[in-house]
Amino acid sequence: MRPRPSSGWSFGGAEGSPGLDWVLFSGCLLQGFFRPGSCVQETRSGAMSRLGSVQRKMPCVFVTEVKAEPSAKREHQPFKVLATETLSEKALEADVYNAIATEKVDGTCCYVTNHKGQPYLWARLDRKPNKQAEKRFKKFLHSKENSKAHLWNTEEDFRPVPEGWVPAKEVERQNGKPVPDENGHIPGWVPVEKNSKQYCWHSSVVNYEFGIALVLRHNPDEPGLLEISAVPLSELLEQTLELIGTNINGNPYGLGSKRYPLHFLIPHGAFQVENLPTLKHNDLLSWFEDCNEGKIEGIVWHCGDGCLIKESGKELLTRSMEGPEAVVYKDQSRSITQAMHIPGS
Repeated sequence: MRPRPSSGWSFGGAEGSPGLDWVLFSGCLLQGFFRPGSCVQETRSGAMSRLGSVQRKMPCVFVTEVKAEPSAKREHQPFKVLATETLSEKALEADVYNAIATEKVDGTCCYVTNHKGQPYLWARLDRKPNKQAEKRFKKFLHSKENSKAHLWNTEEDFRPVPEGWVPAKEVERQNGKPVPDENGHIPGWVPVEKNSKQYCWHSSVVNYEFGIALVLRHNPDEPGLLEISAVPLSELLEQTLELIGTNINGNPYGLGSKRYPLHFLIPHGAFQVENLPTLKHNDLLSWFEDCNEGKIEGIVWHCGDGCLIKESGKELLTRSMEGPEAVVYKDQSRSITQAMHIPGS
């Protein structure tokens, strides 16, 4: 498959185009075209239509339980988290049986909303408790008398966050203040500035001067073909996306190289998963473990009420294993990057 540039880019640096230097900084690698696996279909009805937005921690489709036994997965953890075969109450309330199943992408979560009077990319940053508050919270979790909710002091218990940080939209609030989730975190966002060192790979996929972002999406002329295109940030407003690439999460998709790093965004819910088994624990477990279509990071169900329910293949396999000899999980090829060809990688 011969690579070719997306029609969304101008390589000549002409007036009104992003210019050659910025394109090359993103890696001369914008020419790669991708064909998703057979289990993935487009979910769009328009050019950049969307499903749900990730504005809080997503619950799992199955109920999990904690056992007071040493974890075989994490050293010094005095408890195990195990999967049950029971669908969670949240999943049932959201009518997960009639939800749209999409591929869960293995990257880092981002959000596009206005900042400084223009569309901006925001990075996910959860506000976490300081050491003393974390110790108290862990003691509460391990206590047998933890029927009541843990009491937080949001003014004193949490680490400082950068200027501009805001809590995610769906975070619960009490008296106007954000309430931590069941993990003791407050999900939130921080704006990605142009010259940010901490978020340099985030900033590599946007150009605020021209108001565009690098996005993997379906080619409108060739169904089933994916392309990296320059998309106006204004088309992505209030949407959450996943940033993937060479320097994100250990690069599970094998994108780019050290010399030519490649990063881009994928809208959440972009790829629908077909031919799923029934929503039974063992059937899903077998699908992730044995089927070619199941060689993906996981599944996110987009429910009719806007609720998002997830299940990670790796986590489901790990939680279902009983002995330490079974903890190793074999990483699998990802459907997004099947038949991938990227020059220079």
